[in-house]
Amino acid sequence: MTITRREFLQIGSALALSSAVASGAVKPVLGLIGPPPPPYPVPEEAITLYSSRVQFQMFGLGLPAMTLEGYDSVIDKLTPAAVQLKEGGANGIVLFGTSLTFYKGRKFNEKLIQSARKATGLPTTSMSTAVIDGLRAAGGKRIAVATAYNDEVNRRLEIFLHEHDFEVLALKGLGLTSISDPKAVPQPELQKFCASVYEMAPKADALLISCGGLLTLEIIEPLEKICKVPVVSSTPHALWAGVRLLGVNGKVKGFGKVIAK
Repeated sequence: MTITRREFLQIGSALALSSAVASGAVKPVLGLIGPPPPPYPVPEEAITLYSSRVQFQMFGLGLPAMTLEGYDSVIDKLTPAAVQLKEGGANGIVLFGTSLTFYKGRKFNEKLIQSARKATGLPTTSMSTAVIDGLRAAGGKRIAVATAYNDEVNRRLEIFLHEHDFEVLALKGLGLTSISDPKAVPQPELQKFCASVYEMAPKADALLISCGGLLTLEIIEPLEKICKVPVVSSTPHALWAGVRLLGVNGKVKGFGKVIAK
């Protein structure tokens, strides 16, 4: 097998970064492309989990609504945004927005990742792929799913999960469509809602909370104690997956079984 000069240089750069990170000489930069309008602030969860290990660079897409039409209006901005983040110094890319990356199915999500990776030469993943990785790390196969979405977006999510061989025993959404609505959901109310979804499927072996806008980091462990199963959630586990792309240890205790591993 032969490799191109570009691929050789990319491999050399990745090895050099990995060595520098391991020695503590540099803090790598994770680029996040998210639905919120610019200026897109660093998510609170990113600061809590990984600000001591990683720097973050943000790009806001300006998604108008969590609807199929809204996703269509910004989807072509993802790869150019990844290129801009690379030019700004990013060493890896995460395509944030669970529904933005799953709404056209598994192959489309993979195509989005491949497009950004090819355009930048950087390790890349998406929030949708990250929650799949989180569920697999949790050993989940039969899952309950709590979301922020309306019925049509939920239907698309169920298809996406089935494409990855998960059995969805219960799925319920909050029916939100405004991009700002998820962050306004109080955490006690959100915890109660998620627990109620799990109660619909007590034989589920994992609980998924889908929507990067929902503030879930502080309720993961309480939910795991209530439901007695691992909990995977969009933003925390996308950050977990993202730092691992950079060769950084993603382990942090206090925020659920997967991130503590």
